[in-house]
Amino acid sequence: MASQLSVDRSVRVSVHTSGMEWAPSPSPSVWRKRVALEGPQESGRVTSVVRYDANSQFNEHGHPDGEEILVLEGSWQDANGDHPAGTYMLNPEGFRHAPCSRDGCVLWVKLRQHGGPSRKHTRLDTNSMQWEDTDIPGVKAKELYSHPDHVESMRIEKWDAGAKVERECQKMTEFLVLEGEAEAHDASETFTKRSWLRLPAGATLSMTSAAGCQVFVKEGEWLPPSSSNTDAP
Repeated sequence: MASQLSVDRSVRVSVHTSGMEWAPSPSPSVWRKRVALEGPQESGRVTSVVRYDANSQFNEHGHPDGEEILVLEGSWQDANGDHPAGTYMLNPEGFRHAPCSRDGCVLWVKLRQHGGPSRKHTRLDTNSMQWEDTDIPGVKAKELYSHPDHVESMRIEKWDAGAKVERECQKMTEFLVLEGEAEAHDASETFTKRSWLRLPAGATLSMTSAAGCQVFVKEGEWLPPSSSNTDAP
């Protein structure tokens, strides 16, 4: 049985991926830093930062229970075209592709976490989206995904310099720092670029950002995964 990561959803979990080593994947030119894994090593429910080397290729594979991708750096390609940094995708179950990267790229990837037959393929250029006001002063957002048939929602938030963000998490909530830094209000922890935080439902987020930052936010979680297989980065 492969090592399991961050499987206890009742506790706070943080991972600072900048201090992690890149680990190999089934493709010799694709690397990963996993922050959560539940199930088999190559067919489990997984959340990772994934790096494609230049001129890399991943064998064709399917995505039972769906795949979510945010392109963090570079450009990533598949049969649907070129996906530069800032592209957000949700590929529903049944989707198959053979992804590659001509120039190299870094991705945020979630596998087996978006099941259900009513899912639609989603592709957004977040760079062209407008920031919208939220109910928190100094915080704006770009809404990426929300559907009445599913419990989760995803967005990118921009925290202005000096913003103080405090909210109760009604659902399990995840944060990935995309740009800048955020700090816990009590200065107990600093979240640099690509740090990941997961809070259980009922927890309170209490953070600030001295110079401003951008974070990817996911609220809610689809359960359970199916029993079919996938090639997991």
